[in-house]
Amino acid sequence: MRGWFGRGIAGLALVVALAAIGLAVWEPLAASAVTPPPAHIYNSVIARDGYGVPHIFGKTDPDVAYGVAYAHAEDDFATLQEAVAMARGRLGAMSGADGAKVDYTLALLGARETAHRDYDKQPADVRALLDAYASGLNAYARRHPGEVRLSKLFPANGEDIATGFVLRTPFFFGLDQTLGALTGDKPLPREDAGAVPDSPDPTALPATGEAMPNGSNAFVVAPKRSADGFTRVVSNSHQPWQGPVAWYELSVQSGTGWHFSGATFPGVPFPVLGHNETLGWTNTVNRPDLTDVYKLVTNADGTQYRFDGKWLPLQTQRVWLKVAFGPFVLPIPKMAYRAVQGPVVVNKSGAFAIRYAGADQLRMVEEYYRLTRARAFAEWQKALAIQGVPATNFLYGDAQGNIAYVYNASFPNRKPGFDYKHVLPGDTSRDLMAGTVPFAQVPKNVNPASGYLVNANNTPFQAAGAGSELKPADYSPLLGIETDTTNRGTRAVELMGQHPSISAADLDRIKFDTGVSRLSWAARWYNDVAAIDPKGDVQLTKAVALLRAWNWDFDGKHGGQALAAILLRTGQKWHYQRRPELDPRDALAKAAAYLQTHFGTLDPPLGTVLRLRHGAPDKNGVDLPLDGAPDVLRAASTWTEADDGRLVVNHGDSFIMFMEWDKKGRVASRSVQPYGAATTRPGSPHYSDQAALFVAHKTKPVHFWREDLRRNVERVYRP
Repeated sequence: MRGWFGRGIAGLALVVALAAIGLAVWEPLAASAVTPPPAHIYNSVIARDGYGVPHIFGKTDPDVAYGVAYAHAEDDFATLQEAVAMARGRLGAMSGADGAKVDYTLALLGARETAHRDYDKQPADVRALLDAYASGLNAYARRHPGEVRLSKLFPANGEDIATGFVLRTPFFFGLDQTLGALTGDKPLPREDAGAVPDSPDPTALPATGEAMPNGSNAFVVAPKRSADGFTRVVSNSHQPWQGPVAWYELSVQSGTGWHFSGATFPGVPFPVLGHNETLGWTNTVNRPDLTDVYKLVTNADGTQYRFDGKWLPLQTQRVWLKVAFGPFVLPIPKMAYRAVQGPVVVNKSGAFAIRYAGADQLRMVEEYYRLTRARAFAEWQKALAIQGVPATNFLYGDAQGNIAYVYNASFPNRKPGFDYKHVLPGDTSRDLMAGTVPFAQVPKNVNPASGYLVNANNTPFQAAGAGSELKPADYSPLLGIETDTTNRGTRAVELMGQHPSISAADLDRIKFDTGVSRLSWAARWYNDVAAIDPKGDVQLTKAVALLRAWNWDFDGKHGGQALAAILLRTGQKWHYQRRPELDPRDALAKAAAYLQTHFGTLDPPLGTVLRLRHGAPDKNGVDLPLDGAPDVLRAASTWTEADDGRLVVNHGDSFIMFMEWDKKGRVASRSVQPYGAATTRPGSPHYSDQAALFVAHKTKPVHFWREDLRRNVERVYRP
């Protein structure tokens, strides 16, 4: 009996062991390989400047794109692999439940199918660029096999890169918030904003890794408003400091006339903002209502839905999410649905179809590429008119002295008489209209009389000062243009308006301003907090007094700033997401308790509390004090609470670029990043070598021109 029992236990152990091995190895075996790009020899040269920023040269644009991928992989191959895994539906196998959410979204939106359908329809030069970029990633993976995080992830191809564009682009205007609410069976966010609700199901919230946008700033000054007759553009987009949507600085130059300096994202083969010889631009997130939700009428078993009096089959796809748990990868099934309006989410409340801007198209790749090659304002506008980028503000300046603000969005065509801010009936075509509002009807503020333009994620009707603003009455309410503002937006217009002649130094001070406008939402919030009744609570009494004595600034040089910064972050949780105001008394009590617990005082110096930390001090890491706060022009948007109580900023001011064209039309620029060019390589001298500059409000030269670069080259090589 004992022998039989022992053999049974041994057999069971063997089965368990085999099952464990199977769970550990099945996913790569089941993964489908892709056809690699056509064989081609690319002639690229990478020149690293003194800060490690890559300047990529090539005879052709594809030569350059190959070098872009290789240079970026040298600095952050880990994140680039995530971009490829995301396009393949394998991010869950690489990073677990959070990655599985992305994989589900890929299937729900049909992003890979869109890229496959439209890839061969792209212009030949666009396909060549995508294939070259994929080839650069493949070359790096082939030469560094020990860094590859997932078997059979490479080779990648141009269709993989295109899929990433299709998937990620809609999330910059908040589509994931609507998907998150529906999959979690939560109340829908307001159509013109919204918040991502919490969900206990790790696969319930489709997301792409982008954090909720906490802001961006942009400033443009025309020659008539600048003190020296220069045109100036300041790019100050706010992104996470690491990860799939962190900025990567670069410069590109080909023998066919492509010459551009700026920044890009992982998985993107060209800069998406910055400047060439004759023009430049930056982007900020805008928040129009670009998502329409329809409630379907389904039959008893949910296999059909009624539309215009007919029962139509609900398209169904079973998705096997691959979710890593330690060394194992578990297959988890989930259903993806689709109706005539678009993707469908089924929850306990019913079936909801979603129509969103820029769906099921690949035009954004060509648009971004054409923008970088444009030489004049008319050509640049022609590229924007492709309408492949579904949303984001563009603020522009050029060597001819033109400035412009384009409230870019692929507004869905809508029919009068329906309320598109709320859930619509899904059983009729009467509230469904195909197509996109023409580019000619997109709001634009071109060469305003004020001579300046700004945006800080606020309404486009607050951008140029009194007498130069766009008028809300000129635009249909069906466009869903936001009308609210931010402290940064109000403060920017205030400061720009104070200077009848704006110098370069003035613009620097404005960009790095740390103040709160007395006319902003933040001022009202602070007044509400300062007006609370402490009711005898000693700590609250001290906190109220400290807040009332605070100087309305976050320069790190005065009292009360740490307390005010924490309160401002609390305010952002409801204001930016257009929720009801939180309880001021509770907010003050929590902020005061946090400071007292971790610092033994309600009034530690701001720089003691707010930190820039990156890596270990003995491995090129830094730990530096910061100024600024959420929703001020010197933005420290979000932070994590470290074990020692410090608030470690991870999102806000990120890639900053100052561009200017002199009276002769010659461009010069300077820039800075929070960390450095090699953010995931602690062994690199450029892991955090820009941090001290960033903290001190300083910049470095971009070396756009070859003669400047030659004097500042660290190394030159062929990838």
